[in-house]
Amino acid sequence: EFRRVLFRSGSIKPAPALSPGNQLVREWNGRIYRVLVLDDGFELDGRRYRSLSAVARHITGAAWSGPRFFGLKKVS
Repeated sequence: EFRRVLFRSGSIKPAPALSPGNQLVREWNGRIYRVLVLDDGFELDGRRYRSLSAVARHITGAAWSGPRFFGLKKVS
């Protein structure tokens, strides 16, 4: 309920909808990463991930918000 109230008040913005087939591109430490959006997750270099945060963790080696790492969520 609390999250719903925050969402209605504008404090929490929903992540943009990602459709299967979309590609997310991010440069990190001199390498370009292309992530494919699937029906049930994401694919990077032939490996599937359940969440965008798992992809970001694989790329960086650290805990990241996947939507923030890929520029889908604005930093407030």
